[in-house]
Amino acid sequence: MSGEKFNFAAVCAENQIEINPHILQALEETTGTENVTLKLSGNNRLRRVQRLDDKDALALSECLRHVKCVTGLDVGYNNITDEGVGHLADLLQDDGSALHSLDLMFNDIQTDGAEVLAKSLQGNSTLLCLRLSGNKIENRGAMHLASMLQVNNTLKELEVADCDLATQSVIAFAIVLKSNKTLRSVDISRPLLFSHQDEWAVHFSEMLAVNCSLVELHLGKMGMTDTGMERLTEGLRLNRSLRYLDLRCNRVTRDGARHLAEVLKHNPTLEIVDLSSNRIEDDGAAYLSEVIAWPGGALRELSVTSNNIKTEGLLSLARAMTANTTLTHIYIWGNHLEEPVCQAFRQLISSGRLPPEQTDVSPYEVDGQVFLAEVFHSLRRHWYWTNSSGTDTSTTSNTATDLLTIRATSPDSSLPRHAESQQLLHLQSC
Repeated sequence: MSGEKFNFAAVCAENQIEINPHILQALEETTGTENVTLKLSGNNRLRRVQRLDDKDALALSECLRHVKCVTGLDVGYNNITDEGVGHLADLLQDDGSALHSLDLMFNDIQTDGAEVLAKSLQGNSTLLCLRLSGNKIENRGAMHLASMLQVNNTLKELEVADCDLATQSVIAFAIVLKSNKTLRSVDISRPLLFSHQDEWAVHFSEMLAVNCSLVELHLGKMGMTDTGMERLTEGLRLNRSLRYLDLRCNRVTRDGARHLAEVLKHNPTLEIVDLSSNRIEDDGAAYLSEVIAWPGGALRELSVTSNNIKTEGLLSLARAMTANTTLTHIYIWGNHLEEPVCQAFRQLISSGRLPPEQTDVSPYEVDGQVFLAEVFHSLRRHWYWTNSSGTDTSTTSNTATDLLTIRATSPDSSLPRHAESQQLLHLQSC
């Protein structure tokens, strides 16, 4: 990458920009001659880095115009503002742009930056993945992105979680997804919805009834109640493309779990469901147990962590897994893990029915009594989590990129093992 390093230094000199050593080091450490992802995130836990600002974004955009082997750019957790996004938007408008993925999570981008970015993507035909989570683009910025999706037919993954979206823009995304045939993954988690009547769920239900391309949908922290779940399941009954549904951190109770369970019994495609941090309790767990034991069910992975489930509900899940081998991954930490539950899950693990890497608990024994310890396996980690070596090498988390790539390369196959997923991390292979 010496040529790229030289060009970057030359661009900095030409624009009178002080060279950022973090960028130089990343270029030095990057190997490969094609499909390179340049990782310049500012939240490295292992060493101090100089976070990128708007001038660095200008230098990078000028440099990458001439570096066609760089197809991914990760500049999350930096100090890039609307001005810096304008420079990157110019790069995206370049006819020779090679970028397939752009990660701008948790910068200082606001409404104007989102508008500029949306306009640049109206004519872009290369970018597949855009991550904007954690930027306060608010309702107006999200509306610009929704309008962009009406004309863009390339983008496959969009993340706008924690962006302070309002009801208007959430509904706008639902409406545009009725006609958009390209998007495979959407994350709109944690909008700012002040109504408790789940109006947005009606629109998403109508969207799911007609959308035939969406594979992964994240609706965490939406404040959804059982009424919203009932509305959402009306659309899920007709949907035949969605495989990953994230409903974590909502207000779903046993009634909502019942509505979802009825859909899961007959939906042939929905394989991964995340109900973490709701309140389905024992009755809700019993409804889901029926789904697990249901012959011919498609459910492969289920998370019910932190749902106030007690012994009866957890034992029903364990018995269902014994009766049917379709479910391969289950996550239960954060519930009431009494000794009968510990015994049941120890039996599942020791018998080989539940491999240790496919659950979030591990049995141990003290003075003849069995306990369960937490193991950090989950359906979806925070994007910013890395292990002590600075990279996420786990083969157990089912990330958006894994699922998108797998489904793009083999849409009719059954859910592959996570070890295979990790070999397909680059979204550009879509």
